[in-house]
Amino acid sequence: MIKEESKIALIYTGGTIGMVKSEKTGALRAFNFDLLLKKIPELQLLEHQIETYTFDTPIDSSNIGIDDYVRIAAQIEEIYDEYDAFVVLHGSDTMSYTASVLSFMFENLSKPIILTGSQLPIGDLRTDAKENLITSIQLAGFKKDGKPVIREVGLYFEYKLYRGNRTTKLNTDHFQAFSSINYPFLAESAVNLEVNFSALKKINLKQDLIVHKQLNPNILVIKMFPALQKETFEHLLATPNLEAVVLETFGSGNSKTDLWFLNALEKSIEKGIQVVNVTQCKGGSVVMGKYETSQALKEMGVINGKDITTESALGKLMYLLPKKLQSKVLKTVFETSLRGEMSSN
Repeated sequence: MIKEESKIALIYTGGTIGMVKSEKTGALRAFNFDLLLKKIPELQLLEHQIETYTFDTPIDSSNIGIDDYVRIAAQIEEIYDEYDAFVVLHGSDTMSYTASVLSFMFENLSKPIILTGSQLPIGDLRTDAKENLITSIQLAGFKKDGKPVIREVGLYFEYKLYRGNRTTKLNTDHFQAFSSINYPFLAESAVNLEVNFSALKKINLKQDLIVHKQLNPNILVIKMFPALQKETFEHLLATPNLEAVVLETFGSGNSKTDLWFLNALEKSIEKGIQVVNVTQCKGGSVVMGKYETSQALKEMGVINGKDITTESALGKLMYLLPKKLQSKVLKTVFETSLRGEMSSN
C-alpha cells in the first residue's frame, strides 16, 4: 500500500466513544473534539490531515432517526469535494442501522465513509475507543494510485472493517461487538493492516455521486414466533400509514401456514403493502419454496430478502419507498443487490 496523505473529515454524532468522565463528579460528558489531537497524541503520528465536525447536541444512538440520517448525509454531501474520506463517530447500539441506510443514500460513492464507535468511553483506562478511532482513520486514508482504496460505507470495530450494510451488533459486553456473518470483512488490523481487496465493492468512477435524502419511515418489523396470535398480527398489519413490513421468519424463510395468517398477509399485499421475508437467523439466507411452509409466501408475491440483514432491509425500504415504484418493480429492485447488501444468487 502506497502511503499518501489524505484529508479526512471526522464527524462526531454522539455515542460512548465521545464521552469522558468528569474529574469532579465521575459522570460521563461529551468530549470536545476540537481538542482531539491534544487528547489523543497518537493521531499526530498519522500522515493524514484531520478536521473535525461535531453535532451541536450529541445524540445517543438509540434516539437517532430519519432526520439524523439526512443530517449526516447532508453534512458529508456539503463537504464531499473537500475531503478524501469521512469517519463518522456513532453510538454502537444502532450503528448497523445507520451504516445500512447511508449505504443506500449514497449512490456512486467513490470515497470511504467509515462508521466507528466504542464499548468504553475515550477517557477510560481500558477503552477500545482509541484503537477503533485511529485504525478507522488509517483505513479511510488508504490510497492506491492516488485514489481511495475503500469506496463504500464501512463499519470498523475491534480489528475488523466490515461492509456496513452487512453488519449486526451481536454483543453488548465484548469489544468484538459486531459481526458480518454472510460477508467477509473488508480489512483486518493485526501487526499489519491487511485489506481484503477481493471483498471490496467495485464502482464506476465515471458516474457522479447522487445523495438520496428522501426516506420513508412507514415500515414495521414483525418477528415471527410460534405463539403469534391472529388478533395481534392483524392489528399490526392495520397500523395507520403502513407501507412495508419486514417479516422475520424462521430458518430459511418459513412461516405459519394457518389460513388466518396467510389471508391477513395476502390482503395486506393486495392493499399495496410491501412485505419482505428475512430470516431471523443471524446467518444464512431465505430460500422461499424450499419448504411447504414458505411456498405460500412465494406464491402471493412476498419479496425474497435472501441473505440481507434486518437493518439493511429497513434501510433499503426507506430508500426505495419514496421512489413510488410499482409493486412488481419494487420487488425486482429489492431482490437485486444495489450496494452489496445481499448475495446475487
